[in-house]
Amino acid sequence: MTDLSDASIDFAVTSPPYPMIEMWDRIFTDQNEKIGEFLNNKKGPEAFELMHRELDKVWDELYRVLKPGAIACINAGDATRTINGQFALYTNHSRIQSYLQKLGFSALPAILWRKQTNAPNKFMGSGMLPPGAYVTQEHEYVLILRKGGKREFLTAAEKKLRRESAFFWEERNVWFSDIWMDLKGASQNLFHDKVRNRSAAFPFELPYRLITMFSVKGDTVLDPFLGIGTTMYAAMASGRNSIGYEIDKDLHAFIVSKHNDVLDFSNNRICERLKKHCDFIEERYRKKGKFKYMNKNYLFPVMTKQETDLSINYLKAVQQTDESTFKITYVDDAQKDFGGFWEGYVL
Repeated sequence: MTDLSDASIDFAVTSPPYPMIEMWDRIFTDQNEKIGEFLNNKKGPEAFELMHRELDKVWDELYRVLKPGAIACINAGDATRTINGQFALYTNHSRIQSYLQKLGFSALPAILWRKQTNAPNKFMGSGMLPPGAYVTQEHEYVLILRKGGKREFLTAAEKKLRRESAFFWEERNVWFSDIWMDLKGASQNLFHDKVRNRSAAFPFELPYRLITMFSVKGDTVLDPFLGIGTTMYAAMASGRNSIGYEIDKDLHAFIVSKHNDVLDFSNNRICERLKKHCDFIEERYRKKGKFKYMNKNYLFPVMTKQETDLSINYLKAVQQTDESTFKITYVDDAQKDFGGFWEGYVL
């Protein structure tokens, strides 16, 4: 990331290859052949540490390029592995978090992403016989860290963009929980599961949600482990710029192959958010009565004053400008399909 200037990035979200997961052994060994020697010699803890030292180089750069007040979200999963007949947990999330805090990041409350990938009757170890049975691992972490103090919005233009980038009250109640259990079926993915599983990519909804939570429109989002490009497309869908890096050249074709699909996919996700809010309005009105506030753009009720300027821009066009660059244009006006007929719902 040497081509990025110091303090030039507004937000980062990524998922690195997880040390001690066998599918990533070759990638780590290509960076440092000593890792392969340790694995061949059944030295798990030593291989684990050297793998993380390779990731540390990226975290050093991440700290350098983030602006003061910027937030980084890192999806990290722990690994279980049997080496030399000994089964053990390798705690990737705590190793990453510890190093990032040494760099100067402040740790914020993390999210447990409950993946629910294992059937309830699956088990590890000796089954029903103590003490050699092990609990199944069905969650990953989303580490959330900030560089310096709170981000400041000083100019009128900055404050306006921040208000327009608001999320709905009911979204906040789900998104800002420390346990996420709804991602698996939250929305369809831009990439097929077969492609995602090959690259171990996170689902579209994870970066889309985090980008909406921790950045504003027009920000530049960084993913230093781009993979199949999920973060880039999530940034497009949320009106942010993005930059990504990927050392596996074979993944370039997957990234480029989906740029023609991102317009409809993103607009469907935006439409889904607006429809869900309208459903929320109807249900809340039946139970609680009238609302206090009206959104100025959509002319539908919202729960708080902070949502009154909220606007989610539909994508108008996606253009590939060179081999690895895309330009997005957006619809400026809010879609009126969801508003204008809620007058009796507001005090």
